[in-house]
Amino acid sequence: MSTLQVTNLESGYGEVQILWSLSLGLQPGKLTSLVGSNGSGKTTLLRAVTGLIKPWKGNVMFDGKDVTKISPHEKAEMGLVLVPEARQLFTDMSVLENLEMGATPKAARAEFAQTLEWVYSLLPRLKERQNQLTGTLSGGEQQMVAIARGLMAKPKVLMFDELSLGLSPLLVINLFEVLLKLKTQGLTMLLVEQNVQMALAVSDYAYVLSNGRVDIEGESRTVMGMESVRKAYLGI
Repeated sequence: MSTLQVTNLESGYGEVQILWSLSLGLQPGKLTSLVGSNGSGKTTLLRAVTGLIKPWKGNVMFDGKDVTKISPHEKAEMGLVLVPEARQLFTDMSVLENLEMGATPKAARAEFAQTLEWVYSLLPRLKERQNQLTGTLSGGEQQMVAIARGLMAKPKVLMFDELSLGLSPLLVINLFEVLLKLKTQGLTMLLVEQNVQMALAVSDYAYVLSNGRVDIEGESRTVMGMESVRKAYLGI
């Protein structure tokens, strides 16, 4: 089981600093949630961790190795994989072709057939739709493709950016059930999510971001019970 440790990370866009000495860690085989209001720095953190933007200070350790400055491609090859916000699929390609694009790391290519069957067992609707153009799928089905594409990369750590964004409550429940299945299989995951109640319900540990800093952290059940969290994010 893999680990990810972020220490004193600072980054932003142009001269605008978004992240301020931010530290967090993922427990091996656990699902960690990262929640907070819009503009709190959640997506920026994912971009800095994956190398899509340059960290200004601090470091990112993946399985004990400093990966702060290596490219997104190299991180994916090592098993650090992101399911991005807004899915970013190849809509004019079939479901199967999109999944093939996910299996670019060397280890993933070597086990493509086995991984594909495993992914189809998790998301059986995709097997039914495998020859359909991805752009003709519903929003929920496209999100399934995005998750499946990430899984095809054989991730050691899988990160999700706004998994439930724009989806119906029923589809959200279905996708979170997939997360629970992955958790039982020991995959280390980081979930960045606007749906705070669902994120805290399925995760083991949680971080609450505010203005680019960790404001609260702890076991998810404990965080959910905090009055400040309930008032600010759960409307209770």
